[in-house]
Amino acid sequence: MTQNPEILISLGKEVKDEYGRPIGKIASFQTSPHGQINNVFIQRHDGEIVRYPVEQLKFDGSDVATLISSIKTKGNRLCDEIPLIWRKDQALKELLEKNKVPQELYEDLHRGFEGALNQLKSEAQGIIEKIDTQISKCESQIHDLNSALINLEIEREIGKVNEEQYNTAMEIIQQSLKWVNSEKSDLENLKNRLSNILLGENISEPSEERKETERPQEEIAKSEAEGTEETTSEEKPSETSSLPEPPVVVYVKNIDKLNPNP
Repeated sequence: MTQNPEILISLGKEVKDEYGRPIGKIASFQTSPHGQINNVFIQRHDGEIVRYPVEQLKFDGSDVATLISSIKTKGNRLCDEIPLIWRKDQALKELLEKNKVPQELYEDLHRGFEGALNQLKSEAQGIIEKIDTQISKCESQIHDLNSALINLEIEREIGKVNEEQYNTAMEIIQQSLKWVNSEKSDLENLKNRLSNILLGENISEPSEERKETERPQEEIAKSEAEGTEETTSEEKPSETSSLPEPPVVVYVKNIDKLNPNP
């Protein structure tokens, strides 16, 4: 793992989560015998110092570091690793069919890939359960914040809260609702990605519909042009077709002579 040089100069730096909620400040590090930083100690705003894996921290050169939740860190890793192992196992199978790998070696490698895949899938299922728990917490927070919002409106209506107090409290509640709604949306998206991967989706070949949308633009343009030419040739009247014959008019004279017995 490559050491991020920004970690070494981040002591005392402010830490927020990925939604902007303040967490605390970086207090210290924990290193391996080789000098590699493995964990970061963060003093939370309540005074408690908590240890976090360094992989959960992101630095962008600003005065604020971002702490990614452990659920999202592990979930995103699984979203990358499960399809990768699956594709490697499929490639191994294709090599066997092309007689490029001995049967005995194939079976040995396949068991390794299969075991790793089952382990990762088990981890993914555990992460999904944690996501469900966290989504429930978010929904409870949203309910409480909406209740706080309504009560604030009631107190303002009856004159117990002045305009300045109302605006300050309203800003706090609305910001909190924004944070928790963003978190809930992210968790739901991550759950859907993991669920689809466990069902075998998003790791196989593109569907026919997707292949159709990925056709080269020149091929699509050519098809559309050919269709236009066919329609034009059918709708356009032929220039060489002959005009209809003019009507023949017959004039009959002395009709009385033709019919002597009226």
